[in-house]
Amino acid sequence: MDTKRIGNSTELNCIAYLYDCGCEILLPYGDSQKYDIVIDYKGKFYRIQCKNANPTYKEDGSIDYITFKTSWESGRQTRTRVHYSKEDIDFFATYYDGQCYLIPVEETASTVKTIRFSIPKNGQIKGITFAKDHIGRDVLNTL
Repeated sequence: MDTKRIGNSTELNCIAYLYDCGCEILLPYGDSQKYDIVIDYKGKFYRIQCKNANPTYKEDGSIDYITFKTSWESGRQTRTRVHYSKEDIDFFATYYDGQCYLIPVEETASTVKTIRFSIPKNGQIKGITFAKDHIGRDVLNTL
């Protein structure tokens, strides 16, 4: 499957998940906005950029973490990496193994975001984004 189809599939899974959580889904016309969807949740609007997640597995075959890009390249002749900001979107959404994860844009300072399912081998937990803290349904309940 090509990257456009993979991205569309992720976006559709996120839309279905968020709709099932009680969100109204608004889709921007065209393909020129920095957000893919807008949700109306409890009377407030939130702009969401959907990104495909790439899994990394531990030696035993269980999931260790997923990653997704938090920037995009613009231009055809000259590529320029553009980062998303609070002025562009409110959340990144990704979908993995039947679950949608919502990550506030403020938590994405680099060009790649890692969401961990387990504690790293070195035991570090400070500055780590854990999947259990970003489950879409739970994040929505805090809004």
